[in-house]
Amino acid sequence: MKRTRKLILPALVAACVLCVKTFAQTETPPLKLSSPDGRVGVALALAEDGTPVYSVTFNGREVIAPSTLGLEFKQGGLLAKGLRVTGSKRDSRDETFAPVVGKTSRARDHYNELTVSLEEQAAPGRRLELVFRAYDDGAAFRYRLPAEGWKDEFEMTAEHTAFRFPTDLDCWALQLGSFTTSYEGEFDRVTSGRIAPGAVVGLPLVCRTRDELATFALSEADLEDYAGLYFTGSGRGYGVRSLLSPRRDDKTVAVRARAGADGFRTPWRVVMLAGDAHKLIESNLVNALSPPSRVADTSWIKPGKAAWDWWSGRVVEGASFETGMNDATMKAYIDLASELGLEYMLVDAGWYSKLPEWGDKMDLKADLTKTIPEINLPELVRYARSKRIGLFVWAHWRLVNDQMDRAFPFFEQLGLKGVKIDFMDSDDQEMVAFYHRTLKKAAEHHLMVNFHGAYKPTGLARTYPNYLTQEGVLGAEYNKWSARVTATHNVTLAFTRLLLGPMDYTPGAFGNRARPSFEIKFVGPQVMTTRAHQLAMYVVYESPLACVSDSPGAYRGQAGADFLKAVPTTWDETRALTGEIGEYVVVARRRGRDWYVGAMTNERGREVRVPLSFLGGGAYRLTLYADGLKPEDVVTISGDLARGRLDGSDSMTLKLAPSGGAALIFKAR
Repeated sequence: MKRTRKLILPALVAACVLCVKTFAQTETPPLKLSSPDGRVGVALALAEDGTPVYSVTFNGREVIAPSTLGLEFKQGGLLAKGLRVTGSKRDSRDETFAPVVGKTSRARDHYNELTVSLEEQAAPGRRLELVFRAYDDGAAFRYRLPAEGWKDEFEMTAEHTAFRFPTDLDCWALQLGSFTTSYEGEFDRVTSGRIAPGAVVGLPLVCRTRDELATFALSEADLEDYAGLYFTGSGRGYGVRSLLSPRRDDKTVAVRARAGADGFRTPWRVVMLAGDAHKLIESNLVNALSPPSRVADTSWIKPGKAAWDWWSGRVVEGASFETGMNDATMKAYIDLASELGLEYMLVDAGWYSKLPEWGDKMDLKADLTKTIPEINLPELVRYARSKRIGLFVWAHWRLVNDQMDRAFPFFEQLGLKGVKIDFMDSDDQEMVAFYHRTLKKAAEHHLMVNFHGAYKPTGLARTYPNYLTQEGVLGAEYNKWSARVTATHNVTLAFTRLLLGPMDYTPGAFGNRARPSFEIKFVGPQVMTTRAHQLAMYVVYESPLACVSDSPGAYRGQAGADFLKAVPTTWDETRALTGEIGEYVVVARRRGRDWYVGAMTNERGREVRVPLSFLGGGAYRLTLYADGLKPEDVVTISGDLARGRLDGSDSMTLKLAPSGGAALIFKAR
């Protein structure tokens, strides 16, 4: 819902990063850790100068070469060199947890853990712990400052975590150029050696070995009371080093904190791993590394789909009234939600204040408990309730920050179901605290949350299940003012941004055009993909709150609209069936006994073989929504599928048009 521009920072001065070629050059023999299935390995040793050095292997091959670790403080300087190991301990866990919403109804938290205690040999003798975990689908590590010796407030200026690659790799990088960002950009394909010192790269960074035997994604999890993580070029060899988002009150400081009784922990640094890139889509690693739900009663949290007034420009075809931010227009979109069997309608910006500007130029003195004259919010809630529709409303984050103590009780009393909060455009320590504070307060008042102008997911959806979805993506809104949202971009998102958590891309555009005839239009916007490509997004993209973004007339009587009625937004099981980064992707998701499949391709039309072994045995009614002759055409084919247990040789072939896709429903009988 915003126009953005990239801010290019001056090149950052690269810190000296120790590059250890092999563990043979370290002072101590490495401590080693393996995943439960033995495929993922982590090793830690001390270099000759006492710097911690770690590595990660996958199926016996090195994916993260020996790389240095360390923290730097305003008081006391660098905590990295001159360390000695004072002890280590091991642990393991094999448990399952039940996400309230998301890609699976059950997830496994299965890992082996190694904690290494370190101490400076010279004064002041500060202590540090490194905690490593090895999962079957990745590795993670974090720093811990023990309570002893860290009771006073400290100021951290930098984190010297390096990710050194054994060779030059193909990577997909979100090059943001700034820490004040809404994470809205393309994941560009680059070689790791071309990520320059001074670049500001968002998460995840996805890289693949040249022989394509391993793909990994670098990110973070359990971000709390800390600054968001970014990457920049290492300046030496291949790989990246860490950057932390600076605080707004003192840009020389990233983190200001003190260790509590249990010490102080940084977020997890995550290395997601898979042999085939598409298998990363199935991972629950970010959620597994995040704290369990802090919301005791989650019975009121209901996922679903929402009609939305903003994307189309509040178009209401054939209206007998003046359209805009007024009751009549909002009721028309509530009617659309009812007709399509959606659960919600989202009232976007303008209901509490006129909109002369966007972003921080908007009216930041408005009152979230008062509406403009054209909007009667109690009446809209009543009207929506009469049609079994719940309402979400939009709000600027600065107003939420200042008014949540009275606005959230007001929203709850009014009967609103949730709030979309926008324009944070940062993940510094203070903004991270705002997310946690907002979600906690929203849960107290039974409000679900959708963050826009947001940073990437870090597992908060597990900790606060009322956090249904978030933006942090260059999504469909950019079709209103640019030609950046290509089919290649859409497919690439499945292998990059989507890996971290729910993504409010806002799909469902039915103004489908071939790329040469695409027009940039702020009102009544178009997209450069087929309609089947748009339908497939509801399966490929994970979002427990999914917008159905177009205008009422775009759906009435249109091919494919019945799929929008049928597709769920939260799942019992997810299987990534096949795909290549930026080329095509096919994902299957199960709800109950029924399976839904989404397939998307880039600008190249292709035939894709889809294995059907995920169905197992039984009988199904198959409905296929396929590309037609024109981008807006959808060919619907239905038939019975009754077979014994399917094996790996059973498959079907989907023919996808350029920028096309397919959506399938396997309804159990």
